[in-house]
Amino acid sequence: MPISVSVPNDLFKEAVEAYDGDVDIVEWDVDSPAPQSAIDIVLLPFVTDNPDLSNLATVNSRLVQASSIGFEHVLPHVGDKPLANASTVHETSTAELTLALVLGQMRGMQRIVRSQDNGVWDTFTAPGLADKKVLLIGYGGIGQAIAERILPFEVDLYRAASTRREDEHGTIYSTDDVKGLLPDMDIVILIIPGNETTNGMVDDEFLSAMKDGSLIVNMARGTVANTDALVKHADRLKIAFDVVDPEPLPEGHPLYSHPNVLFTAHMGGYSDALWPRLRALIHRQIDALTDGRDPENIVN
Repeated sequence: MPISVSVPNDLFKEAVEAYDGDVDIVEWDVDSPAPQSAIDIVLLPFVTDNPDLSNLATVNSRLVQASSIGFEHVLPHVGDKPLANASTVHETSTAELTLALVLGQMRGMQRIVRSQDNGVWDTFTAPGLADKKVLLIGYGGIGQAIAERILPFEVDLYRAASTRREDEHGTIYSTDDVKGLLPDMDIVILIIPGNETTNGMVDDEFLSAMKDGSLIVNMARGTVANTDALVKHADRLKIAFDVVDPEPLPEGHPLYSHPNVLFTAHMGGYSDALWPRLRALIHRQIDALTDGRDPENIVN
């Protein structure tokens, strides 16, 4: 009997249709009650589509497959259904964008683009990355991918995660250690999960501890950084982010036009690497259920 797989849109449908095997495709965007009582694999749309996840309660499923690495927004809705995140899909693309934002801010790309737009030949010195102290808060798959890519720029890298520990590269500090590290850091990159303990972590006190001219980069969840606090400190810090609270920023918000702010609109994983890697993960999950094996990336 073929595995039934629900697809939220045509792109997901094409990914499942490319599977070399027998599957039963069910079209369901999750924004309405499930069209049938049981679906083996429910593929969730991207979080940027703002799906109504409460409708997951209307279906029995052997696997709910998120399209993002973050899964906190799905957990309240899955009940006892197994939930898998999209680990292996987004790490590389998100790390690439993180480096783009960091380099953009540290080499003054906003000024460069504006000068070019205005027809001005503008030679200036920018801080750069070499010899800078970088604090990476969060050391999961994306955090490790960022670390691998930023180290060749000859930075002094500090890492922090939920628990303090040692690995082959040295100390991974705990989030409790972060406050003491902040005053010495030139760049702070956030790539931690969004949850009750991290929401609002970057507040006025956190940003006040950072030295003038240093850079804060939020690649985690918008709720990790207090947006009003970012606005308050934008005149003396550099700010970059791919996520913010709320999304999208309201029209006319001061972060749109501030010269010290550079951001992307929640597009960390959106590169040409996305669909080949997501398609491969979906196919492996179908294989697992077909063969009676446990799916990968189960998070609950």
